[in-house]
Formats: sequence, C-alpha cells, structure tokens
Amino acid sequence: MRCAVVLNVCACEVGMKISCMKWDVPIRGIERMEAFLHGHAFAPHRHDTYAVGLTLTGIQAFHYRGSIRYSLPGQAFVLHPDEAHDGRAGDERGFGYRIAYIDPALIREAAGLNAMPFLCDPVSDDADLCRSIAGLLGAKDSRPDELALTCSLVSFADALVRAAGCPAATPANNTTAVRAVRDLLSARLDSSVSLAELEMVSGLSRWQLTRQFRAAFGVSPARFHLLRRLDRARVLVRSGRPLAEVAHECGFADQAHFTRRFRSAYGLSPGVWAKLSRELQPARIFDGQRSDGRS
Repeated sequence: MRCAVVLNVCACEVGMKISCMKWDVPIRGIERMEAFLHGHAFAPHRHDTYAVGLTLTGIQAFHYRGSIRYSLPGQAFVLHPDEAHDGRAGDERGFGYRIAYIDPALIREAAGLNAMPFLCDPVSDDADLCRSIAGLLGAKDSRPDELALTCSLVSFADALVRAAGCPAATPANNTTAVRAVRDLLSARLDSSVSLAELEMVSGLSRWQLTRQFRAAFGVSPARFHLLRRLDRARVLVRSGRPLAEVAHECGFADQAHFTRRFRSAYGLSPGVWAKLSRELQPARIFDGQRSDGRS
C-alpha cells in the first residue's frame, strides 16, 4: 500500500520542492520511500536508523563525516545511524532516490553480529551491495511478505558486512532443520508460508534459518518457495488452465502478480511461454506412429 509522506519541516529548507511516496512493509523497523528533490538542501540532521538506498536520477550531494559526497544514478548509499548529513541536488536537474530506514537492531540480528557494521565511504559501486539494496527496496507496486523481506534483509546485512570489512559470522549448519524448512516449503505451493511456521518446524530463528538454508541449497527460502510455485504453475499453464486460475492455485495475489513473477524468473510471460513450449515440444513416436498423427 502506498501513501503520501509529510516530511518533518525542520529537516529541510523552506523553498525546497519535494515529491515522494512511501509504501508499507511487513516488518516493524523498516520504512521504504521514493523521493525526488529539487531546490534547496536538507539541513544537517541525523537518523537513529541506517539509511540505505539507490540514487535513481540526477546527482545526489551531501556532507558526511567532514567531506562532500556525490552519488550518481545506480550507485548505492549507506548512512550510519547518528551520523550528521545534509542533502541537495548536485545540479539544477534535481535528483531522485529510493531509500530504506532500518532499525540497527535488525541489521545486527540479520548479520549475526554484536556490533553494527560501519561503511567508511557512504557511496558505493559494490555490485553485491547495490544488488542487495535493490532487493531490499523492492518495487512500489510489489507486495513483499515477511519471509521475502527477511531474506532480502539478510542478503543486505551480509553484503554490508563484506563491504565494511567486518569478520562475518560463521554459523553451524543444522541439516535436519533446513531440510524440514525445505519440505514444508515444497508441500505448500498454494499459499505463502509464514516465518513463524518455519521457525517452529526448524527450531531456528528467522535469521538462522534464512542464512543456513542459503548455505545448504544455494538460494534463500523465499526464492526456493517462489520457484517451486512457478514450477507447479508451468505444469498448469501447459495443461491449458486459465492464467487467473493458475495464479490462484499457486498462491499469487492475482494474475498480474503471477505474470510479473513468471517473467522475472523466465524472461517471458506465461502466455508466451506456454505457446513456445507447445511449439517446441518434440514429436514422440509410438509404435511407428508420430504423436501428431502422421506416419
């Protein structure tokens, strides 16, 4: 759900033009927003959260730890809690960005550390970090569930730890527990699975099961579940079932949501994929008779 955001007046200079949109997330301690600023700068201020995001358009300029920094389109930025900073456009075009404000306790728990990772340079081209922030930010019209957002938060925390040069936590891998998670996800292809269920069946915390599952199977539990649901969806689509029915039976919010997820995974819409799969299916031979009826 999206809603207009009213910024604290003391945070910005009078005369600055700003348009922004905030969208809800299912985890307390995370807020996400997209904004475009033009005109005067944000006055110096501090957050008690991590502020992490991606610059989308223009040049984002800000003073941070004694230097002026510039973030260009595609670059990530990570501002540590309680570090003073301002903000302004680097030229007359203004700039746009997407940002998430994250409770530091969530980062510590997700990373499995006792201290908060600190990135000296707040602007980064690190591909891992940029990719993880993009996953964490998602899309304004996406509907992330708690499991998917938790997996994205763990990926971001791990990328932040690597970029900051901190020693990463090395958790033991409970094979029995992660197999139980995999089995539950594989059995529930018609709906989402809550983190509470996964914690109960595995005996692990949400952070432990997310990290250990990726270590064991190469993907996050959210990604694994999505791909298994899409596997089932492909079978139903190939059988000729209407896409709306397939979306419902495979636990997607609606046909549009199903189509977005399918295209993201396979590069084609479900309809195009079904047509190609029928056309490319090889003819089979049964007792000298081709499956298309010709000898």
